[in-house]
Amino acid sequence: MPSKQILESKQAIVSELAEKMRGAQSGVIVKYQGITVGDDTEMRRKLREAGVEYVVMKNSLTSRACDEVGFGEMKEHLTGMNAIAISHDDPVAPAKILKEYADKIETFELRVGFLEGKVIDQATVRELADIPSREMLLARFLGSIQSPVSGFARAIQAIIDKQGEGAPAETAEPAAEAAAE
Repeated sequence: MPSKQILESKQAIVSELAEKMRGAQSGVIVKYQGITVGDDTEMRRKLREAGVEYVVMKNSLTSRACDEVGFGEMKEHLTGMNAIAISHDDPVAPAKILKEYADKIETFELRVGFLEGKVIDQATVRELADIPSREMLLARFLGSIQSPVSGFARAIQAIIDKQGEGAPAETAEPAAEAAAE
């Protein structure tokens, strides 16, 4: 039987993970197997840069955290070696980065995830990964807003230019008449 100190340590780990899951926008559980040290290091760097917390944790502790948060459906996917990636800022980042490695490494696979407090299946995690980045969506949005405005500005400028062709001659005549007097 584990000592009281070990139990308290594990309870603290479960509480901390549950709190992170509760406050996160999204998270993904992956089958953490068959990844080389080089790929793992690169993947962890990308996750850190994206503000994603990535942890390899015992299934029993992850399972208890899932129960505590209300994600009991995720427990059936906790077999073998698993890791969890949690994002508080960008809901797409964990899925996008982990999918890149799941596509590249046959034994590394997306299992299940959660998004804004709801459990999502593997197919939904993959769909989430295919969404363009926030920056790309903002650029597209700004481009779509700017396009009609810039077109309108060009049309107004064309009208001004067209009307302006005769204007210099008209303004030149009164100035010439004033100089003659």
